[in-house]
Amino acid sequence: MDVGRLFRRESGRAVASLIAALGDFDLAEDAVQDAFAVALERWPREGVPANPGAWITTVARNKALDRIRREANLTRKRESLARLAELEPRHAPAADAALGEDDGYPDERLRLIFTCCHPALALQSRVALTLRTLGGLTTAEIARAFLSSEEAMSQRLVRAKRKIRDAGISYEVPDRERMPERLPSVLATIYLIFNEGYVGTASDELWREDLCDEAIRLGSLLATMLEGDPEAVGLLALMELTHARRRARVDADGNLVPLPEQDRSLWDRAELERGLALAARTTARGPSGPYTVQAAIAVEHARAERAADTNWERISNLYSWLARFDPSPVVELNRAVAVAEAEGPERGLELVDAIEGLGGYQPLHVARADLLTRLGRPADAIAAYRKALALTENPVQRTSIERRIERLGGGETS
Repeated sequence: MDVGRLFRRESGRAVASLIAALGDFDLAEDAVQDAFAVALERWPREGVPANPGAWITTVARNKALDRIRREANLTRKRESLARLAELEPRHAPAADAALGEDDGYPDERLRLIFTCCHPALALQSRVALTLRTLGGLTTAEIARAFLSSEEAMSQRLVRAKRKIRDAGISYEVPDRERMPERLPSVLATIYLIFNEGYVGTASDELWREDLCDEAIRLGSLLATMLEGDPEAVGLLALMELTHARRRARVDADGNLVPLPEQDRSLWDRAELERGLALAARTTARGPSGPYTVQAAIAVEHARAERAADTNWERISNLYSWLARFDPSPVVELNRAVAVAEAEGPERGLELVDAIEGLGGYQPLHVARADLLTRLGRPADAIAAYRKALALTENPVQRTSIERRIERLGGGETS
């Protein structure tokens, strides 16, 4: 039994509930970590509780009580104890199934994501905090998602928590009228959970099925709850179409297979059909935001029966459109790769070399190395691959880069 993975999956409710009661992220996370230590001791011996989420909440609540009772500030102690006392009946196992039945949320985890994406915080801070609290991502994983260092992300999280505490920001479930102001950060949270699962930067495998499945589940619930909101449907379409390619990304020997070289017969046809149908719903009146545009890009890949059939000119134009919604260097990089396919590697390399701010972004160095290889510049390509290797933790990706270096005559890399 993988207690760590199961606990991480189930503990989000406990953390969010304690935060809502106490307004203190650090105390909530510390209490849940205390509960994790108890789970590591008891679950292998006694078995997993019938309702692990409720068990974690109860144990974490008791651990928080213990910590608060040691608090020297009597006024704060009394207030915190009172709030935790109110928390107990709402999270008893018998009441748990009925929690929030009539508030319009079809799922507790989705409800908590909306609750944690508080508009009083900057967009990146609220997404980062939600990923840390409910998404099951570590600070290092979140930092990579935001192209930041772990130290800088840790400081951002500390500042956000301090703002919540000092400003007395209350964590309440938003009603339907307040959902739109939180929707962009909710969409970003779900997509970043999916991306971490699909790439698996902190995993021994290329992807983490649990994170991908959870993100798609949440995206499906969100699209249904919001009655076909174009961006919610676009995100779901994008995840379905992307996830459909997962089995073709690694060959029988465990080697990474780039998209142009993938055996498309291995793509999941059911997921492709669902994704194409969803995307068709969002593009009838033209893309309305970043996720509908990205879904349209994924459609172009899904429609091509062979890599040579891919409409790269259309994809490069879609990336130009995406830049209107998300003018980021990552979008510039993706557009440069598409332009390289449509107009040639020399033009693509020119665009890649003009991008600023991605020196620590592994895909930029891989893309640059690939273009240099196509241009017949092996020494430069090897140097670029070595930069990418220094930024790569996933073993499948590392092996792929090492083999490319060896094929170019770069010798042993490890």
